Amino acid sequence: MEQSAKVWFRWISYLEAASFLVLLGIAMPLKYMFDSPGAVTVTGGIHGFLFSAYLVAIAVMAVLFKWKIVRIAGAVLAAFLPFGPLVLERRLKAEA
Repeated sequence: MEQSAKVWFRWISYLEAASFLVLLGIAMPLKYMFDSPGAVTVTGGIHGFLFSAYLVAIAVMAVLFKWKIVRIAGAVLAAFLPFGPLVLERRLKAEA
């Protein structure tokens, strides 16, 4: 159970980070530079779903592995930074 939670968290982290980077690096420039808001609508919806899944994954990991509040706060903060979930995942993998 714990191993599958780690794998699930890793995949959600990667997908959330990728969707955020696509939103910032592709969809937002298309919207503001080329007046094409459709990309933000689609990508934003996908990213919103993955962001929610990432928060659920943090809650699952916090319960299973008894994360301290500082780690939980850091994991949530990572979601707001480009590459943040990737850095967090790398740190968790190094600790294991």
